[in-house]
Amino acid sequence: MAGGAAKYRHLSRKSSHRQALLRNLVTSLFKHESITTTWPKAKEAQRLAEKLITLGKKNTEASRRRALSVFYTPHEILPKLFGPLRERYAERPGGYTRVLRVEPKKDDQAPSAILELVDGPKDVRFAMTARTVARQRAQGLETLNELTTLNVRKVTRFRKGGVEELEQAIKRLEIDQKKGPTTHKGEKEVESKQ
Repeated sequence: MAGGAAKYRHLSRKSSHRQALLRNLVTSLFKHESITTTWPKAKEAQRLAEKLITLGKKNTEASRRRALSVFYTPHEILPKLFGPLRERYAERPGGYTRVLRVEPKKDDQAPSAILELVDGPKDVRFAMTARTVARQRAQGLETLNELTTLNVRKVTRFRKGGVEELEQAIKRLEIDQKKGPTTHKGEKEVESKQ
């Protein structure tokens, strides 16, 4: 049947190349907890990453062997998958990864995205929510709007100590705002006199 619905994105590659690409993306994701790639690749890698975290939560010998066959550097990543990541997502029923669309970074203007593990140190939505709450508090608004309240609930729901961690991030941002604008090296910005 020509033009039928595909079960996965072929990514313009033959099967072996596609599997190697996805294995490499997932290995990098678990190593760095956040990667930037094209949007279709991120969506396909997300499917594989979700399955691997589910294997990590099962923590059986069969799931270890299955995960061992996927990663390129399994001896670095398996202890992380069956250790801290398993504990982080123990209470979460699903949705361990997030794909965020970003501006195209390549010359060909391909749609780009960030693929990240949620509730981790590099969680973009958590940082954006903390920044939004800090900005609203600086403006004197004590009650949050509906969207910000929803985002606060989402980023703190399954994170251990999520509310306290969010408040600490907001306090850090408030302290940074009081110090004034800084350059990328952390030094105070000095106006040049001409």
